[in-house]
Amino acid sequence: MVFPMVVLGLILLIIGLVASIPILTTIGAILLVVGLILNLVPIGGSRRRVF
Repeated sequence: MVFPMVVLGLILLIIGLVASIPILTTIGAILLVVGLILNLVPIGGSRRRVF
């Protein structure tokens, strides 16, 4: 489950925007995007087989 990565990215993004720290904003955005991509893409053969 990659959901905590999305939450952490969102928190860092908000803190970076409020405190105007660009490195936190960048890291937060990267974590958010990677977390969302990993949530949407099935990993490790988790596709369903219908016979």
